[in-house]
Amino acid sequence: MEFFRKTLDPVIALAVIAVLDIFMFLLIGAWTVGGGETMMTGLAAQAVLGEDLQRIPFWTLVFKPDPGYWKIYISLGMLFGAFIGAVLSKEFYLRYPRHLSEWVLITIGGLLMGFGIRLAFVCNVSTFFGLTPEMNLGGYLAISGIMAGAWVGSMIYKKILEG
Repeated sequence: MEFFRKTLDPVIALAVIAVLDIFMFLLIGAWTVGGGETMMTGLAAQAVLGEDLQRIPFWTLVFKPDPGYWKIYISLGMLFGAFIGAVLSKEFYLRYPRHLSEWVLITIGGLLMGFGIRLAFVCNVSTFFGLTPEMNLGGYLAISGIMAGAWVGSMIYKKILEG
C-alpha cells in the first residue's frame, strides 16, 4: 500500500492518463461523467415521480432514463475508486459545515456547477482527463473557466466566513 502514500510526479501521471485516454477513445469514444450522473438522477426521479417524469421534455427527448446506460457505471466506479484510494491512504474522514451560511453556499455552488454542466454538456472530470491530455482547445477553455469560477467562489466564501 506504499503506492497510495506517496505523491506521483504530475508529468508522469498526466502522460499515463493521456496514453490511457487514447486507448479509451479508440475503444468506446468520448467519455463524459456528467452523462452517467444525469442518468442516475433521471432514474432516481423516475422512482419518485413515476409516469409524471414523462411530462418533463428533458427526460423524454434528451435523456430517457435507462439503467443499462454504461456511463452510470463509470461514475460509480470513479466514486468507489476514490473512496478506496482515500481509505487506503488513510486520508478519509467526514467533514460537516458548522454554520448554516456554509450549507447555503455549498448548495448554491453545487446548483451553479450542475447548471454549468447542463449548459456545456460536459463535466470537469472528463475535461481534465479527456479533453486536456488530447490537447483540445475546448478543454483548456473549460479549465480556464473552472479555475476562474473556483477562484471567484473561494473569494466569496472567504469573504462571507470572515465577515
